[in-house]
Amino acid sequence: MSELWGIARFKFHEGKLEEFKRLSAEAMEIVRTKDTGTLRYDVYLNDDQSECVVLERYRDSEAAIEHASNLGDLFGAVLATVTVVHGELLGEPSAELREKLAGSEVPVLFTPFLSM
Repeated sequence: MSELWGIARFKFHEGKLEEFKRLSAEAMEIVRTKDTGTLRYDVYLNDDQSECVVLERYRDSEAAIEHASNLGDLFGAVLATVTVVHGELLGEPSAELREKLAGSEVPVLFTPFLSM
């Protein structure tokens, strides 16, 4: 199985930045203590802290599925703090992960074309 990268982009509802930060800290603790195959999980804020980008890297599709399961309902709470959500998944997901993503507009899947 191959590694996967996730890129999520959020724009915050007015007045929801602190709630997003609190929820992100909870998510980070879950990732650190429960995820076994998450290799990278970074949250970046723009200068005025109105938007963020989350970079995620997983050992394989199973690790990405585990991550989603571990975050569970917390992800819904995070989504309630944002107005715009964009996401990309980069790599070759397993049939199981493809099935779980079927019908969803986020994330958009990009498979390898050229790689070093």
